[in-house]
Amino acid sequence: MTWSASDWPTEDRDGFRFRGGGPALDLPATLGGRLKPEPQERLQTPQDLARWFRAAGLVAEAPPVTARDLSAAVRLREAIYAAAMARRGGEPAPSPAVAELNRQARAASAAPQLDADGRLRLEGGTAALLSTVAREAIALIGGSQADRIRQCEAEGCALLFLDTSRAGDRRWCSMATCGNKAKVAEFRRRRRGAKA
Repeated sequence: MTWSASDWPTEDRDGFRFRGGGPALDLPATLGGRLKPEPQERLQTPQDLARWFRAAGLVAEAPPVTARDLSAAVRLREAIYAAAMARRGGEPAPSPAVAELNRQARAASAAPQLDADGRLRLEGGTAALLSTVAREAIALIGGSQADRIRQCEAEGCALLFLDTSRAGDRRWCSMATCGNKAKVAEFRRRRRGAKA
């Protein structure tokens, strides 16, 4: 199942960032400040993973989530990040990442359903939801859109996103946050240079 970027949330919800264009690139964003000395783990408890499923709009009500499910989600998150970054760099994905993606994708996937408002939702247990995310990641990283996977160019931001711009030149995970900060910093730099 492939999510359309236009159907996927693009704003921050319930403490999570949704700027990737779909669950495969938004799950890695649950480790905030990935490039910083002390990253912020947003999936600290099983309840956090349940909140992510709901905030992402994957489910209206999250299934029960165990500590084992949380561990599987974190492994999947890191496998997606490693494989996507390798693909961006023109390298093969690391074997452990490939093995984890394939292992989680083999589980039965969640069943797509329409909710009362006509929005896509998934039905199934936690393993099925993670399997659906793993399959999406495999299709993206191994498919024709892999060359559109980007990492935000803002200093200190490591969020991944799918560049769906016509020209394929999107630089930031969000123009409203990282893009705006970068443009303001560039403006100030040029202004200081003009005064010198």
